[in-house]
Amino acid sequence: MIDDLACLMYLLAHDDAADGPYDRSRTQLLVRAAALIDLALRGRLGEAGGTVTVSGKQPTGDLVLDGVLRDAAGGHGWKHLVRRHRKRTLTEVEDRLAAAGLLTVKAPRTRLGTRRLTVTDRAVPAVLRARVSTALHGDDPVTEIPAADAALLALAAAGGIHSVVSRQDHKTFRARIDACTGQLGALAPGLEKAVRALPTTMIAAQGGMGGS
Repeated sequence: MIDDLACLMYLLAHDDAADGPYDRSRTQLLVRAAALIDLALRGRLGEAGGTVTVSGKQPTGDLVLDGVLRDAAGGHGWKHLVRRHRKRTLTEVEDRLAAAGLLTVKAPRTRLGTRRLTVTDRAVPAVLRARVSTALHGDDPVTEIPAADAALLALAAAGGIHSVVSRQDHKTFRARIDACTGQLGALAPGLEKAVRALPTTMIAAQGGMGGS
């Protein structure tokens, strides 16, 4: 089972009816943010004076994460790295899931359309949604929620994935979502800020701003 956060985030964001992500431009940013969180959890990314720092030179062995790790070597901020090369990262995530047999890929219906992607086993995203639902609705203190699940919850809420965090959930469990997002600050204060800023970043991206 693939367990890197970028791929898990993609599966959470997948919409069967749309033959792909619920919103492609938003998902690009979510998988980039998930990859950055994953690398921070692995101890490969940190922060110094608001700038992202890289630890170690060895590759992770994951094509997606290694690409993001190379992007981070330029001494940028977290928000910049969330936006940078996000289209490439999304395509790499889709290719990795397809290679693992978790996605089937079909050609676009029209010349200007996007390729159609179908999850081969719907039980996989269902299990992920159950994990995030447990993090959201459970009684365990936020500090005891697995870091990956807390991060996925924070991202799903920030990205407006209503199949994972409904509008009502967002209102009812606002404090719990906020606390899960706050956990990212222990990894890097700027990373937490970048995730909290995702709704604004998504609006800017859909308006044609914020890199490619």
